[in-house]
Amino acid sequence: MNADSQRFAPRGGQSLTQQALEAQTALLPYALATFAVSLPIYVWAGSHAPNAAWMTASFALFAIGCAATYAAVGWLRSPAAEDLRLRARVHVLVGLIWAGSVGQVAAFADGAGPMRDVLMMTAVAASVVCIFFTAPWLPSLLIVGSTAAAGPLAALFLGPGAETLATVAWGAVALAFALALILNRILRRQFAMASEREVLIADRAGRTEEASRLARSKSDLVATLSHEIRNGLTGVAHVLASAAGRNGRAAPSREQLSAALDAVNDLIAVLNTTLDSETAEAGRLAVDIRPVDAPALVRDLVLLHRPHAGAKGLEMTFHVAPEVMALGGAALGDAARVRQILANLIGNAVKFTLRGRVEARVEMTEAGRLAIEIADTGPGLTPEEMDRAFEAFHRVERTSAGVPGAGLGLSLSRQLARLMNGELSATSAPGVGSCFRLELPFDPHGAPLAEPQDEAPLMEAGGEPRRLKILMAEDDALNAAMMRAVLEQLGHQVVHAVDGRRALDLAKVCEFDLALIDGRMPGLDGPETTEAIRQLEGPARHLPIIAVIGGDADEAVACSRAGADTVLRKPVSVTAVARAVADATAPERQGLLRHSA
Repeated sequence: MNADSQRFAPRGGQSLTQQALEAQTALLPYALATFAVSLPIYVWAGSHAPNAAWMTASFALFAIGCAATYAAVGWLRSPAAEDLRLRARVHVLVGLIWAGSVGQVAAFADGAGPMRDVLMMTAVAASVVCIFFTAPWLPSLLIVGSTAAAGPLAALFLGPGAETLATVAWGAVALAFALALILNRILRRQFAMASEREVLIADRAGRTEEASRLARSKSDLVATLSHEIRNGLTGVAHVLASAAGRNGRAAPSREQLSAALDAVNDLIAVLNTTLDSETAEAGRLAVDIRPVDAPALVRDLVLLHRPHAGAKGLEMTFHVAPEVMALGGAALGDAARVRQILANLIGNAVKFTLRGRVEARVEMTEAGRLAIEIADTGPGLTPEEMDRAFEAFHRVERTSAGVPGAGLGLSLSRQLARLMNGELSATSAPGVGSCFRLELPFDPHGAPLAEPQDEAPLMEAGGEPRRLKILMAEDDALNAAMMRAVLEQLGHQVVHAVDGRRALDLAKVCEFDLALIDGRMPGLDGPETTEAIRQLEGPARHLPIIAVIGGDADEAVACSRAGADTVLRKPVSVTAVARAVADATAPERQGLLRHSA
């Protein structure tokens, strides 16, 4: 491993250097005890030397070494010793103090007369002790061990008549170094295994926490959807039962039908928000960032919500700062997602505000970004409640009682804003109101694309609406009934096939102007059916095809590659179906298809 990997712990595991220093710190008290036990032997041998007064210097150095070791052990075990560089320097400094003591003993032994050999071997033994106790950390071993052995070996080899003793001492020191290096290698392997074990434990803990978080998210999802679906469908079921004449009830009133329609729309909104939130959580939510006419989007949404606000007695205003109009340009984002965020913010403002006003403002920030603010005079939230409001599946009980919703709108809106390199923030005060602020990147030279208008029915050359004969492949009876109603509302004739195989057979023997093929069907699915129609002989191979999918990106790609002219995502609306029909049957698209064939 390189120095960086030794110095720093990978992904939460302790580094080799840190573990080596901790091991060496744990050995310091034992080193101190070893020198203390050896001190009587040294005193006995030194007392017989003619220069016994030199032992005073040895005692002084021993005292310094003991004090330094005691202080170092206390400091190294404290929380303050977190800097590895500083800890390493302390270890080397303490070791050099003891190496100096060994050198002083060797100098004392060199003039000890008949006790020279005994004291010199004592110094060699002390150097071996230094080598052993510095073995956990290689730099300390090389620096302190070499310094401690240098004094006795130099005195032995330079002194007269001690060649044999010097050779023995050299062999002992070399053997001690070899064993210390082997021990260091073993310890390094153990430290690496311990570090990897810590990494594995940390990874397992992270995965466990992620699994727990996902389990809580799924549990919250099921609980939320169960509650919202039950409430919405119960109301619709009562109205349908009344319409069917069950239980002797009269036909439902217009108010009951309106309430049932509102419940269905709320339920669809909850399901759409939940699916988008789960897709964003999985990292599969994509945005198409282009220039967007944000003021026009806000104006349209204000006009859309103004009747509801007026019914509650709320004033609803819209203001665009002069500098926005003067600059021109456009915000950068996904128009559909920007509209989704703003619709959620304005809808919440109207929903939770009981009296007062709702104001939408568009202005430029000092950083050159476009800011859209939705302010209201609603109940307001505390900082803690605002934080909770931005959490998925969490609602503020004080303000949300009796109001439908999944608790996902603000969480999803913030995720969408960040996907578009923007930010959604909020300020609020209880009893005063709230202000939500969406900031988006701004291109002063950008030109927003014109929004497509709602499609009118296809027209014949004489100005009469064109009536198409449409083949619809759909295995779900409810979806088929809904799609048939929409197509017949647009004036078209529908032939229903219950699966892909039946649709292919009908395409072979009948002439159709258009085909709507569901993406997922038993047996022959949507892409396979489309591909089979494209391989037919005659005019049927050029049949315009609309793939009706549930919203999965992979499913859309598969249908397009199989030969679908356009893709229609569920849930469908009359406008979306009309637009898809017009797009798929456009003359330029059919001409391109025939040319490629």
